[in-house]
Amino acid sequence: MSRPKPLVLTILDGWGYSPAVEGNAIAQARKPNYDRLLRDFPNTLVSTSGPSVGLPPGQMGNSEVGHMNIGAGRVIHMDVTRIDLMILNGEFFRQPKLLDAMRHARDNRQLHLLGLCSDGGVHAQLQHLYALLRMARQEGVQNVFVHAFMDGRDTGPNSGAGYLRELQKQIDEIGVGRIASVSGRYYAMDRDKRWERIELAFNAMVHGTGRKVQDAVEAVESSYRAGVTDEFIEPATVVDARQHPVGLIRDEDSVIFFNYRADRAREMTEALISPA
Repeated sequence: MSRPKPLVLTILDGWGYSPAVEGNAIAQARKPNYDRLLRDFPNTLVSTSGPSVGLPPGQMGNSEVGHMNIGAGRVIHMDVTRIDLMILNGEFFRQPKLLDAMRHARDNRQLHLLGLCSDGGVHAQLQHLYALLRMARQEGVQNVFVHAFMDGRDTGPNSGAGYLRELQKQIDEIGVGRIASVSGRYYAMDRDKRWERIELAFNAMVHGTGRKVQDAVEAVESSYRAGVTDEFIEPATVVDARQHPVGLIRDEDSVIFFNYRADRAREMTEALISPA
């Protein structure tokens, strides 16, 4: 009985194909072994974005999505797709845990919505935040505050101000909500136990210590002028004309973290649940 020939599955994260050469680092790189494999052996292309890997149409893939689909050997519908569908069919607005949080805030305290404000689609989607704002309006929640984390990794490095403008437009149209703090994801979404970063974002949301601003968009744009891009924006608390924070997180408030990917939400969640 002949022995089976060895087979190697090699996965190159971030590697892809495009017929374009200009601006294409892979096409321009010197890679004789890779080029030989393509030249001398049968090969084909697979789609790693959109519905092919369980994402919405037009949504780029990422390492987590790719590994999930490869490991399963079939299309896995990602959390973002499931949430999108639930918003479309109305099931989202009937989720018991969300309703509990909304009604607790309505009857007793405040509601805080925190997460990544971008359309990068890797960790969060702005449409999910807007759905939460509509749900808060529907449930009669008056005191709603958004703690906006800026992206700059899965989106352009200076795109955050535009996302905040769109968020403010949605807040105005829906009729509920206020931006209460802003922070680069470098601080608010650390996943490598760099607690000193988490602490700065935590303090901006909970204690109102550190940088204070009266306008979130201006805070981001002033960071651009200083050469600081979205990812690294220093955590800042939004204050009113009397320098009072507009919406700090207090004991017994309802907090909803609208990121759907867990890895960069764990540390901040742990800090909020057990801040000591």
